Amino acid sequence: MTGALTLIGNVNVDLILGPVTPWPTPGTELIVADQDLRFGGSTGNSALTAIALGGEVRVIANIGCDAMGRWLADHMPEQAKRWRRSEQPTAISVGLGHPEGERTFITALGHLADFSLADVMQQLPSSAMRGEIALLSGVFVTPRLAADYASLLQTLRQRGFTIALDTGWPNGGWSAQTREQLLGWCGLVDYALFNEVEVVSLAPGKALTEAARHVRQSLHSGGTLVVKRGGDGASLVSATQEVAISAPTVPVIDTIGAGDVFNAAFLLAVQTGKEPVEALQAAVACASRAVSTRPRQFIRPQAA
Repeated sequence: MTGALTLIGNVNVDLILGPVTPWPTPGTELIVADQDLRFGGSTGNSALTAIALGGEVRVIANIGCDAMGRWLADHMPEQAKRWRRSEQPTAISVGLGHPEGERTFITALGHLADFSLADVMQQLPSSAMRGEIALLSGVFVTPRLAADYASLLQTLRQRGFTIALDTGWPNGGWSAQTREQLLGWCGLVDYALFNEVEVVSLAPGKALTEAARHVRQSLHSGGTLVVKRGGDGASLVSATQEVAISAPTVPVIDTIGAGDVFNAAFLLAVQTGKEPVEALQAAVACASRAVSTRPRQFIRPQAA
């Protein structure tokens, strides 16, 4: 028996608006066609995906103590019983969609700025079950926790978790200090789940293939780097193989949270006994279905 997929990070409100074109001039108003208020955040998106795919999840998070915090809790009442209520207002991330499929996020951290290592430790089991994976995401929107990430990663490894990491985009960009910090964390990570822009940002001056090899070398000897490449699919780099999987051509309806969908599908496939390449195929298929359907549909990975 394998344990739950443990998801640690940002659960917040996502307000999706768009499409936005052209970018508005300061002092003006722009009317857009679509709006959607969602239970979201990187961790929240992965949790919803994992549940839709039939996985067992443990969500470790916090929420605000206001009306929007209660709204988030109503989506996962059993999980929310463990979440600490911050005195800060609930974080809201506004996702602005663009016609070509890209998006821009503007986030007010709110309760996420209050999420701490103590909050995680109060919710984390003392030991992992066989095969249990912990996914850490939303790193740079949880700065207080990020300051203790080295301790958190060491604790997870000591307690027997397989560790996956998806950092997201740093608020100040990829400074030398940020790159050094992240690559240091990677030494304790089993699966690094980064997109292609993040990978090349971690290895300035290198093309994607060489950048991926550089980042992979920062993982421990058995670690695997997964590079999410959007409509081009995904690739995998480990100590023994380099594999690329193409994505099917699909109509793109909504890419918000596509990487989070991918993460959940990949890790659930690994937990059900898939080899990493098979898990990569399952994740590409699942994310492709998700971005091309409304309401979202998911392809469930089959047990090995």
